[in-house]
Amino acid sequence: MTADVWLPIPPDEIQGLPDNLTYRFWDGGPNYPGDPADCAFYVVPYMKRRPVKIGPLVDLPNLKVIQTLTAGVDDILSVLGELPPGIQLCNARGVHEASTAEMALTLTLASLRGIPEFVRGQQKEQWQSVFRPALADRSVLIVGYGAIGAAIEDRLVPFECARVARVARSARDTARGPVHPISALPELLPDADVVILSTPLTAETEGLADADFLARMKDGALLVNVARGPVVDTKALLAELTSGRITAALDVTDPEPLPAGHPLWQAPGVLISPHVGGPTSAFLPRAKRLLAAQLTRYAAAEPLENVVLTTP
Repeated sequence: MTADVWLPIPPDEIQGLPDNLTYRFWDGGPNYPGDPADCAFYVVPYMKRRPVKIGPLVDLPNLKVIQTLTAGVDDILSVLGELPPGIQLCNARGVHEASTAEMALTLTLASLRGIPEFVRGQQKEQWQSVFRPALADRSVLIVGYGAIGAAIEDRLVPFECARVARVARSARDTARGPVHPISALPELLPDADVVILSTPLTAETEGLADADFLARMKDGALLVNVARGPVVDTKALLAELTSGRITAALDVTDPEPLPAGHPLWQAPGVLISPHVGGPTSAFLPRAKRLLAAQLTRYAAAEPLENVVLTTP
């Protein structure tokens, strides 16, 4: 097999790549690294804007595999209808679970314990000693119980939560307890002190946290979003934040990047981080291992892992 592989990481920095493929480095620059007709395996550049990610796709007539370095593939889904049949889309399951789960816990703890207020107090040299909510003895609802949702629960275990409820697209049982279907949200939301969103962005989950969803959250509850911005209705969230009834910690927003002057920046009770759940020191080693394993399978004509779908 001599087909080209476009990589956003220099191939000489990835150990274990098979020798019978041709590797070309492309990280979203203005010029393609080779003849687009020769590219069979396209690894989507990481942390680039959507037009850069999808730009080459319609120019790769012999493409066989699209490999993202993100857990979510929503940026790619919209263009798949323009591509030939038989192209496999694979995500980066196994790369981001630890870092994203860390971020979910960081945002949760920082919001509950009032860390932003302490930082502002430090800047003003003010000593502020107050009682704050603890995560201990609180009820947590994880909405989106895939690999990332399970990793979040792994990290909740030592914090002595009163209970953890789990929601996914469909019901199932796990070693830790039942996973409820999305249809169960109306009865689960009123009991949760912390609601963590870790669901992929799909037609079913876009706008999931709408005015009705947020209204069902208990007074004083915290909404944490490490999923995608459009999972939350921003206008409805602003209304709840402005009223002071709930608080929020957001690693993702809609729109994103959040523009200067947007009311979400100054809304009361909100902590915002700039979509940094994934890019940590854990990313690159795990991404390299994923690519080496996937390309070894591809070169040997073995089934790939993390296949989300195949174009019809």
